[in-house]
Amino acid sequence: MRLTYYGQSCIGVHTAGMHLLFDPAIGVNPLAQGKVDVGSLPADVVLLTHGHGDHVFDAEAIVKRTGAKLLSNYEIVEWYAAKGITSGVHMNLGGSTTVGALRIKYVNAIHSSQLPDGSYGGSAGGFVVQGPEGNFHHAGDTALTLDMQLLKRYDLKFACLPIGDTFTMDVDDAVEAARMMGVGQVVGIHYDSFPPIRIDHDKARETFRKAGLTLHLPAINESIEL
Repeated sequence: MRLTYYGQSCIGVHTAGMHLLFDPAIGVNPLAQGKVDVGSLPADVVLLTHGHGDHVFDAEAIVKRTGAKLLSNYEIVEWYAAKGITSGVHMNLGGSTTVGALRIKYVNAIHSSQLPDGSYGGSAGGFVVQGPEGNFHHAGDTALTLDMQLLKRYDLKFACLPIGDTFTMDVDDAVEAARMMGVGQVVGIHYDSFPPIRIDHDKARETFRKAGLTLHLPAINESIEL
């Protein structure tokens, strides 16, 4: 699998011949300006973990340009349907859907969810993606929760976990989450974009290393193989 980091929580994953794009919000991320061309981002499936603007800002334009399927909770998919997007797949916590060779499950996150116009954004969640090249988890925005131990059964190759603190887990909690999931490789998300979530990269990597885990902090637009 090839993973590309586009800043904040926006992750692109190419697997099973498909481009998955999680939480695209380039336009509100000052660190991504001039580095990521939203108009050329590939997407066969756009997955939204919750409704906050730093996760959905570019979703409408990308889905309309690419014709991608839109996966999210019921309320978010309905909100986009009112904007003319008919490719939405309504989901809710605990539910799964199949896209090509992938089985995608919407799992619990502890966070709020409000859409940019103030509409109710349903229950925040994360996604577990199961496929022929391996399984992985994108946690979206979440606090540490005991539900994460249930994800160990998916034999995850890696997990994308928030590490910026203030609004989500911090680095120490992300280490504990990785242990619960039984995952050795973590891609950090939801950090650095704004002052309240800036982190010390070297300290974060060392915290994971001491726990016997690997923390990946790719540069914006950098791709890594996992």
